[in-house]
Amino acid sequence: MEKKRKYKFAVDKLLMSKKKKKDRNLQGKILSIFKNSPNQSFNHKQIAARLDVNDTKIRNAIIKSLGKLCSQKILKQSAHGKFNLLIDKKNYKEGIIEVNSSGNGYLLMPEGEDDIFVARKNLGRAFNGDLVFVYQFNRKKSGRNEGEIVEIIERKNQNFIGVLDRKKDFGFVNTRGNKIHTDFFIESEELKDFKDGDKVIVDFKEWPRKASSPFGRIIKSLGQPGELNTEMHAIMHDYNFPEAFPLDVINYTQRIRTKIEKNQISARRDFRKKTTFTIDPVTAKDFDDAISYAPLAGNKTEIGIHIADVSHYVKPNSILDEEAHKRATSVYLVDRVVPMLPELLSNGVCSLRPREEKFTFSAVFVLNDKMVIEEEWFGKTLIYSDHRFSYEEVQFILDSEDKSVTADVSLNGQSYSVSEEIYFALLKLNSYAKFLREKRMKKGALSFDRVEVKFDLDKHDNPSSIYFKTSKDANKLVEELMLLANRRVAEFIGKLKQKKPFVYRVHDLPDQDKLTNLQNVAKNLGYQLDLKSNEINKSLNTLLQESHGKSEQQLIDTLTIRAMSKAVYTTDNIGHYGLAFEYYTHFTSPIRRYPDVIVHRLLESYINGYNNINKEALEEACIHSSSREQLATKAERDSIKYMQVKFMEDKIDQCFEGVISGVTDRGIYVEILENKCEGFIKISEIKGDYFIYNEQTHSLIGEKTKKCYQLGSLVNIIVKKTDLLKRQLDFILSETLE
Repeated sequence: MEKKRKYKFAVDKLLMSKKKKKDRNLQGKILSIFKNSPNQSFNHKQIAARLDVNDTKIRNAIIKSLGKLCSQKILKQSAHGKFNLLIDKKNYKEGIIEVNSSGNGYLLMPEGEDDIFVARKNLGRAFNGDLVFVYQFNRKKSGRNEGEIVEIIERKNQNFIGVLDRKKDFGFVNTRGNKIHTDFFIESEELKDFKDGDKVIVDFKEWPRKASSPFGRIIKSLGQPGELNTEMHAIMHDYNFPEAFPLDVINYTQRIRTKIEKNQISARRDFRKKTTFTIDPVTAKDFDDAISYAPLAGNKTEIGIHIADVSHYVKPNSILDEEAHKRATSVYLVDRVVPMLPELLSNGVCSLRPREEKFTFSAVFVLNDKMVIEEEWFGKTLIYSDHRFSYEEVQFILDSEDKSVTADVSLNGQSYSVSEEIYFALLKLNSYAKFLREKRMKKGALSFDRVEVKFDLDKHDNPSSIYFKTSKDANKLVEELMLLANRRVAEFIGKLKQKKPFVYRVHDLPDQDKLTNLQNVAKNLGYQLDLKSNEINKSLNTLLQESHGKSEQQLIDTLTIRAMSKAVYTTDNIGHYGLAFEYYTHFTSPIRRYPDVIVHRLLESYINGYNNINKEALEEACIHSSSREQLATKAERDSIKYMQVKFMEDKIDQCFEGVISGVTDRGIYVEILENKCEGFIKISEIKGDYFIYNEQTHSLIGEKTKKCYQLGSLVNIIVKKTDLLKRQLDFILSETLE
């Protein structure tokens, strides 16, 4: 009898335990519904429908569970029998989700707050860039904030790029590798004539609650994956830079009056008889700026910086202006330019082509014999460019100190000599540019050795070789004069007694924590970085100069750049830290930058006494332009990365010397020294020890051997894999160079 009682008690206990577990499971499912829609109300019928429940017993259990969740202060009940989640605002955050290549994400938080890590399993149905609502967990042992996406507030993108995997009655578009870690399901009626294996644009339709993949419709085929044209179009689409202009914009542009009328000339300062020329890259077609030079009496000199008068043709609020504002910038990919303005304007009417009369907006300076500006003037002008130079031609003249240019350097492949006036102008302007540069450096302007990666393409548009372009005197001549014009325009407006809304190009102070990290790394390498003085920038320059050409240069350059803020457009001037300018703007490139167009309009308005400018609208344009600029930079990097991977395709199993360019807890990035192609080595591929990531020293350290792989270290690598679709190189280590 006693045994029976014990047995019955055990069974009852087990059944009770199962019931409690069942209740907890049901409560968990109900709570998930509320967490996934934290701003919505539900009654018990709606909950049952979401759970796909018809059974009366389970419906009653739902009602009981709702009551328990209310008693636990997790839910609250309204008068209409609906329930709401009691939100602790501290634990719910709104922001943009950024998904990385591993499929995990980060909720981007305002400055001063740590980003919230969102594991791949907790991303829900969110895509990279979406505006989302995140429930933040308590801090984990790792010390980082973690969360789960509970609501998608706004989708950033409706269209995505992927490869079509076509089946008999359906298909999938594989978008993996593009920060989108899912496939799009394509129903049979949406397949149409699209071919299996094509790279396509898929439009997001819906993501049904019970479906493992979102549903989409294919709207366009870009061609075969891996082909140059296909991949460039894919990059442009990824960053929302349309190559073609709308038909109405083209039609509007074609109707613009481009002929220079006599009555228009009289309203402008005439520079047609002054020695004037342009200096641009060999491949350039859009010539934004020209330079004039004229000696004056009393050992004085007049320098004119003449900028294409885009605002004369692009009128505010026109459909052309709206399109230019939307694009905000031209994008320079490895094989093409995606222009801000239609070609008729960018390469034709506005471009300061040689031996053509052109409308310009100019900054004109009169210098004394000590190179001090005594007079300045800003206004509308008319110019005639006598000559078009490439940077290489000007550099040849400066190096040889000769008026002759040889056939191998000449743009047209024929030797020639420049006039005495132009030759003298180039020498004098180069001298003035060096003076300006030295003056900037003394004030603490930062100087990085910028290297541009360029490609020689064969007749099939495949990269046959990689070369690097560094900034030489010819480049610096143009750069310094453009900096001068930009600075003086900003000072002219910024120093007016009556403050006026304006577009400034600003660069904030570096991140203090990152500077401290740089200081510690530099100290370990035997360098000093003074962060206590008011002249940190000068100390940084000294560090950059002292490490130049040494094995640790890569490490120090990288950490210095990472410490820097991003330059942006704004109406609130805070100066430009990197250039050491109190006032700075962008005035010199209106063909390819929309903020320059705005600056031209503002400058003309203020010169003419018009002051009714909406600062709020101006700031919105600044924010938009800054965002588009950053996207354009990413697109340009992606196009370079594609070409680098393409170049390395036939170099599998070959060994190269490289430098560690990045260190993460997943592995190390290595940049090949001879071609600057960067690849990744997984931590699992590093043999001989268990390696631990040290965030402070930017290194992986062997647990037993104490072997260190640090940012800036030289290593030998072997090319393991190339992936054109992901624009990714995989390396393995050969041996570390001592």
